[in-house]
Amino acid sequence: MRINAGAAGLAAGLLWGSGVLFLGWIGAFGWGKDLVTPLSSLYIGYAPSFVGGIIGGIWGFFDGLIGGAILALLYNAFAKG
Repeated sequence: MRINAGAAGLAAGLLWGSGVLFLGWIGAFGWGKDLVTPLSSLYIGYAPSFVGGIIGGIWGFFDGLIGGAILALLYNAFAKG
């Protein structure tokens, strides 16, 4: 069985992007700031705030999109045998 790399990438991007967005928004209230700090070193503009959460969510979407597509392509390559 093969996995559609585009669909897997979109699913991973939506899941990771929404998680990063939510983490940024709850970080504005003081929860999870210790998780936002290391991610802000990877995602430019990401901060525990409303706008920072949106910026991080966009970064996270594209990060998850690429990672999910690569994972699906690798799965398809290894599952041939």
